[in-house]
Amino acid sequence: MKKTAPDVSPEGGIASVSDRTLRSLHGYQMKRTFNVIQSDLARTLKPFDLRMLTFTALVLIIDNPGLRQSQLAEAMDIERPNLVVIVDELERRDLIIRDRLPNDRRAYALKATLAGRHLCEKAVAAVTAHEKLLLKGISPDALEVAVKVMQMIEANRQRNG
Repeated sequence: MKKTAPDVSPEGGIASVSDRTLRSLHGYQMKRTFNVIQSDLARTLKPFDLRMLTFTALVLIIDNPGLRQSQLAEAMDIERPNLVVIVDELERRDLIIRDRLPNDRRAYALKATLAGRHLCEKAVAAVTAHEKLLLKGISPDALEVAVKVMQMIEANRQRNG
């Protein structure tokens, strides 16, 4: 296979970096797309003093009142020690409370406070609006196919270990 020499700038370095080979890989393309989404999400959540992980945890706690920390860690696919920092932050901000479970004094049930529910409502509305802008011009059918493909990739990973 014959390789072409990269364009060289007058300063002696490469004028532009080609990622053509990487762009042919689905994972790389998905990562590039995720970088765009993650960056936009970070900007969108900043006024609420939330990050992607704290936002995700708050939404899951609100959607699943009484969720145990171990269940939240599993749902977020993160290690439990890493989750403690997130839960501590949400609790310190009075967005959630931890109640000891009566049948297991080592476990906590997580519940959102009124302030947590209000903040989450506003953050979800902002994220939804920004996501709409990112997806502008993409047909509902194409989005449906994209979601199905992502779900199939996740299912394949779970099936194949």
